[in-house]
Amino acid sequence: MNDAHDSHVLFIRLAGPLQSWGITGRFARRDTHSRPTKSGVIGLCAAALGLPREEPLGELAEGLFGVRADRPGTPLRDYHTVGGGRYPLRPRDLITDHQRASKATTDPLAVSLSDAPEPGPFGRPELEAWYGSPKYVTADPTSGHLVSRKVRRHSLITERWYLADAAFLVGLEHPDTALLERIAHALEHPKRLLWLGRKACPPSGDLAVGIVPGPLRTAFETHALLPDAVGHKDEPPVGATRGRPWAWIESPRPLPGVGGLSDQPVRFGADGGTHSLRWETRHRITITAQARGWDIIL
Repeated sequence: MNDAHDSHVLFIRLAGPLQSWGITGRFARRDTHSRPTKSGVIGLCAAALGLPREEPLGELAEGLFGVRADRPGTPLRDYHTVGGGRYPLRPRDLITDHQRASKATTDPLAVSLSDAPEPGPFGRPELEAWYGSPKYVTADPTSGHLVSRKVRRHSLITERWYLADAAFLVGLEHPDTALLERIAHALEHPKRLLWLGRKACPPSGDLAVGIVPGPLRTAFETHALLPDAVGHKDEPPVGATRGRPWAWIESPRPLPGVGGLSDQPVRFGADGGTHSLRWETRHRITITAQARGWDIIL
């Protein structure tokens, strides 16, 4: 990295009804961090640029990362169930899963296909009492067809956490202004769908909202709170004490006595990718009286 005075900062506005930035979540419990993660934001930029999932991230992940919580949002827990219950029997079910095909033709509780009523939206009736959500789908070694090693008749209960009604100002600091300009253009003209940490969380309004001189803390101090931070009828900013929001700014080197955060992306992949540690410091940001405002689409 060059000296901070040679760097610029790309501002990215992350706002929407819901956001979710997982750190340690697994299937049964999907957590969210209190703010966007570097891995999540770099993944957002990589998707906008259209980079293949397995492609090395290179300089895209080498810059310093910061986030200012203009509107921290409210934690929201979603009681979520997966599978279970009865489902329509589709034609492909008879072909790809021998368990269902056998059940459909031999189980006395099953509805006879020959006596079936008028075809429904899937063209087949429902099986009674037994048909559950397929799990552990794998390829049959003989036929190559996808089959289920287990049919689960009961729903799986999962716990999923979100941040509701949050707005964050993210900064990516990098000496290569041309790279920041490419990222900014891609965020407004993305090659792939973008979301705020999870596919159920689309962003709203403008994402790339400007490139300014660095370093990160100075950039945060010289720009006003996002319009999203102010409620209706001139309410005070949510979560900010007299307009002084918290910001988390990445350190270019490990900090003694400070635990690292495992969200530095090394590689993205179908297996979840690889991450390493990075370090950051927390600051209460005092926005200057001459702070620059915003002309953006919410």
